[in-house]
Order: sequence, then C-alpha cells, then structure tokens
Amino acid sequence: MTSEKRVHLIAGLGNPGDTYKKTRHNAGFMAVDAVADTYSIPVEKKKFDALIGRGRIQGREVILAKPMSFMNRSGFPIQSIANYFRISSKDMLIIHDDIDLAFGRIKIKEKGGDGGHKGLRSLIAAFGGGEFARLRIGVGRSEIGMSVPDYVLAKFDADEIKEMEQIIIRARDAVVTILCKGAKEGMNRFNKKNIII
Repeated sequence: MTSEKRVHLIAGLGNPGDTYKKTRHNAGFMAVDAVADTYSIPVEKKKFDALIGRGRIQGREVILAKPMSFMNRSGFPIQSIANYFRISSKDMLIIHDDIDLAFGRIKIKEKGGDGGHKGLRSLIAAFGGGEFARLRIGVGRSEIGMSVPDYVLAKFDADEIKEMEQIIIRARDAVVTILCKGAKEGMNRFNKKNIII
C-alpha cells in the first residue's frame, strides 16, 4: 500500500487537564493542536482513553491523537488506536518534549530508545520496541536547579510562551514534511543545530 493510501498516526504526548496546559511536558499536545487547527481536524472524539481526530493532510489520511492517560501511561492508548486502525508502527509519529535538547530546537529520529522519557518508555513497552519516528521538541534543562519532574511540569514563562508559538509552527511544518516526504527529508530540513525562531 502506498504512503498516500495508508493511515498514519500522529500522536502528541502530554498530560490531560487544565493544570498541565502550557507546561513543558505538554509540548507534544501543543504541536498536535497546531496541526489540527491548520488542517481543520477536530481532536475531540474520546476513544481508547485518548482524544482523536481523523482527517487528511495533503492527501494523506491521518489520525491525530492525544492520550488522556497521563504521560507515563501513554503506551496503551496509542497501541489501542494503532491496532484498531491497523496502523503499523512505521506509520506512526510521536511528538514529545525533550530536556536534552536546547529550548527552541526540534529534532527528528526514525527510531530509538526512551532517553529517560517516561512517555516513550511506556510506548516502547506497549509496542515491544521503539520502531516509530519521533519529533523531539527541545525544552532545555532548568537553569536554577529545579528537579526534572518539577521543571517539565512547570508552565512556560511569558517570554518562552511567545517563542513557543514559533517553535510549534516549525514542529507543525516538520510533521507535514515527515508525513509527505519521509523522516529522512524531515531530518535534513529540521535537524539543524542552529535555532530558528
């Protein structure tokens, strides 16, 4: 089946509820929302402990998903969605925050381990491996010695929020590039060390 005819799953990782909106750990949700807004795909249907939406992006059929099970239990909802729609892990893109990337950078990987990220750890356990593409959104590390959990669950400050608007636009464009032209083209285009905002 050609890429145009397959269904692709684009899932952003995060935590549900107003408490976690605009927090660093919800960068994946923010990117999915940007894709959804641009391509008029409401991500509102509740299924498999996730919010999902189905639509098309430049002719490709996609399922957009935001698991509502909290970050460290993201694997089961995404696995359930993939099984239901018969989506191969090779046709999945997972979007998540990354403290090991400088704030403002985005980076695409075709597969790999969890890098200490609990959402990815849950996914790898659910799928029995990490054979899925990821779009990492850099949030950096705390400059004032906050613990990792406190830092990623803290909200972006006012200056960061302004910058995040542009970063999320780049992440959205990276999603479309990966979907339409493949992960390698996405890496060539977006994995540059310089931060473009």
